[in-house]
Amino acid sequence: MDWHEKLGETRKNLRNLNGAIPDTAQAFGAFGKAVKQGGVLEFKQKEFVVLGIAVALRCEDCIGLHVEALVKSGASRAEVGDVLAMSIQMGGGPAMMYAAKAMSCFDQLTR
Repeated sequence: MDWHEKLGETRKNLRNLNGAIPDTAQAFGAFGKAVKQGGVLEFKQKEFVVLGIAVALRCEDCIGLHVEALVKSGASRAEVGDVLAMSIQMGGGPAMMYAAKAMSCFDQLTR
């Protein structure tokens, strides 16, 4: 899979949805901003949490967006690997398949 292409498609689909439901999209965006800025955890730590959830829930689009955020936040391959290991522990075999996708995404986005 080409993760750069996947991210472009994800963003295109989100823009389309946002145009159809602007009030909901705006509210969801504000909520996301609030939870990322507030609290005691740093942004990168929060992104590790969401990556683990994205793998466990098997959401490819979420994996792409949150791996991209982690790359921009300076996450290392080893840190991402630790998060993926915990995701596998919680989600079993299906999570392992999506963890492999997440590592592939990280590797592509850091080349």
